[in-house]
Amino acid sequence: MSTHSPIPGTPVARSSATRTPVTRTIVLWCPDWPITAALRTRALPAQAAIALIHKGEVFACSAAARREGVRRGLRLREAQSRHPQLQVFPYEAEVDIRSFDPVLSAIDEVMPGVQILRPGMCAIRSRGPSRFYGSDEEAGLWLLDTLDSLGITDARVGIADGPFTAEHAARSTTRPRIKIVPEGQSAEFLAPLPVQLLDEPQLGTLLQRLGIRTLGDFAALAVNDVAARFGQSGAHLHALASGLDSRPVVARTPPRELDSMIEFEPPLDRVDQVAFGFRASADAFIAAITAAKLVCTSIRVEIDSDAGETSERTWLHPRSFTAADVIDRIRWQLQGDASESGLSSPISYVRVIPESVDAISHHEQGLWGTAADERIHHGLSRVQSMLGHNGVLTATIGGGRTPVDRQNLVAWGDRPVSALAITPPWPGQLPTPAPSTVFETRLPVTVIAADRSVVTVDDRGTLSAPPSAFSTGTKFSPLTAWAGPWPVEERWWVAVPCTPGTHDSPASAAVHDQSRSNRFQVVDDVGVAWLLINAGERWWAEARYD
Repeated sequence: MSTHSPIPGTPVARSSATRTPVTRTIVLWCPDWPITAALRTRALPAQAAIALIHKGEVFACSAAARREGVRRGLRLREAQSRHPQLQVFPYEAEVDIRSFDPVLSAIDEVMPGVQILRPGMCAIRSRGPSRFYGSDEEAGLWLLDTLDSLGITDARVGIADGPFTAEHAARSTTRPRIKIVPEGQSAEFLAPLPVQLLDEPQLGTLLQRLGIRTLGDFAALAVNDVAARFGQSGAHLHALASGLDSRPVVARTPPRELDSMIEFEPPLDRVDQVAFGFRASADAFIAAITAAKLVCTSIRVEIDSDAGETSERTWLHPRSFTAADVIDRIRWQLQGDASESGLSSPISYVRVIPESVDAISHHEQGLWGTAADERIHHGLSRVQSMLGHNGVLTATIGGGRTPVDRQNLVAWGDRPVSALAITPPWPGQLPTPAPSTVFETRLPVTVIAADRSVVTVDDRGTLSAPPSAFSTGTKFSPLTAWAGPWPVEERWWVAVPCTPGTHDSPASAAVHDQSRSNRFQVVDDVGVAWLLINAGERWWAEARYD
């Protein structure tokens, strides 16, 4: 008996006894969901030409932008050159997820057991809804009607054996918006589709070199041959191409609703009335979190006024919130908004959302308690509520090459700079120990050699003469030691030459930030070490080691 692989395109008979069981699946797909989420979040019209940018490239763009030639993967400048009126926003994955939650909740009301595949796409087992509504088509129509009621009118539905086939059925339909692949015919539906749909670039390239360009060609290969050549992952992709997607549809577990909200009818126009009216809700909010064996370390307070004004703010806590802490934050937010002429009408709605929760076992009090930290946090938060969000700032260390770049002022209660921004290598970064005094604006200084000439550094890093003394004003201080230069070059593409005679101005220092410079460390005659920056004949004192 011949054991060679069949010719691509020749169907292979499979026994029904060996066929992998598949789940009849409904897949709902919302095209361009990142764009839809961005439009809904920013209250922009559906015809707006927008693009979402990730890592300097177009991650997604609207239909209006595509009509002008904007495409996914374009660099930002090229996209803007194709459409000068293009509105550009950063891509935020959390916006996609948060905006899709109401869709999932609405689907759960008509078809329980939804599983999210990705934001904008979800799967449901077909058996229950099809029996309840009478057929696969009726179930799909009910699903589309649910999306239409939410204002999402371009959603599409695919129904087939397995999530993979159902997904591509949904993607292949336009009008009507439902594509139903009859049971047992998934392989025939997938056969003409390209192998690139397997989302495995290396395998797709290899198969094309072998002359296998469609899923039908790939499915025609013997299962054992594919497993021997491509391993377990290749065998799984072969099963997908054959319409034998055995992945089950696992219904999501809806997150426990821990939000607390209250509507005031009639609206309240006094801060103490709002705070008192929310007291019972705050007690229930903390009780529900405690019952779930959690503590809340961050809350978001949303306040709406009778005139439609909205105030939102995230509050952090050094340990965990109590009901009294929640009431205080609501009161402070209202007082802060009033002082900034924010909310000028009665309050009709207050909602508190737990943004960050943690296991209650991680927040047991120490032997001597933490009362001092709580008093400090309480006092600074109270001052912040009177001065505004940016009225109280704390200093944190971030990423950067210069000491000034590494200084970050963060509003009290906001999260500090992510560790990811600090950990990159930052070539040219000043090594430890760090200077104790960093000047907010670089001090212009003069560094001279023994013959009283100004010390310069050429493009090769060679000094015109060894430094002998330097001055921050009119009096020169002798140097007892010096080290350098260490060249630093960044943002060279926007470097602008300084105007002669302006090298002592702050504007000159800003321009210098965008060009090549040299770093020196010097010690004066009284033992004080300085960090100096040189660019040609211009010198600045950046920091001091006290």
